[in-house]
Amino acid sequence: MHYDTIVYQKSGQIGNITLNRPEVNNAINARLAEELFDICSEVSQDEDIRVVTITGEGEAFCIGTDWSGSLSTDTAETRILSVAAAVAKLNCPVIAAINGDALGQGLELALACDLRIAAETARLGLPQIVSGSIPWDGGTQRLPRLVGRARAMEMILLGEPISAGEAYRVGLVNKVVTLEELSLIVTDMAQGMVSSAPLALKYAKEAIDKGLDLTLEQGLHLEADLYSLLQTSLDRTEGVTAFQEKRQPKFKGR
Repeated sequence: MHYDTIVYQKSGQIGNITLNRPEVNNAINARLAEELFDICSEVSQDEDIRVVTITGEGEAFCIGTDWSGSLSTDTAETRILSVAAAVAKLNCPVIAAINGDALGQGLELALACDLRIAAETARLGLPQIVSGSIPWDGGTQRLPRLVGRARAMEMILLGEPISAGEAYRVGLVNKVVTLEELSLIVTDMAQGMVSSAPLALKYAKEAIDKGLDLTLEQGLHLEADLYSLLQTSLDRTEGVTAFQEKRQPKFKGR
């Protein structure tokens, strides 16, 4: 399928999404939001895809929302423009390759990913407060879960971006690399996860995501239940057999 604002390519069992509006630093408009939703729906139905990467074309990852043109700010239009929810619902791991500035809704998109690898030149921030608004695509909820209440308050209430190095220091990104290294490192990480059992990846992600909204006791029960489910899978049997036979396992996601 052809997309106007996004490039989607499959590389083996990795789905690569590139925001492709470099002329406006990949700012999110209604078309991009709709296309990203469609791609995420496609990925969810593609059993071959085990990991997804998201990056931006050009010098920026994504600088926020493009409100130009005929866009309104009513509730229906706001729902159309949301991008974080579609990414957050993906069952497979998602890696954000932050090649440049991730600001406003661009950072909210990155926050919806499971891992964030940033180029050392990138800036990250939620500056909506400066224009009389607030983060609305998950930023007020996901950011404090990563960096803590005090740091999230500072970033959101002041609206000032931070460097990639500072983002790493506070736990907002997992790794900071040079721009030249970014693509290779993210690909290597994705390939490493592809070699793992897809059901194990799915259940581990589910246990972490859902466990954050549960008490510790409830989370431990969830973990135990998912572990038990995994023991009945063909992949688990293959993993044990491959270990005993001293060979690489051939996981099928069942």
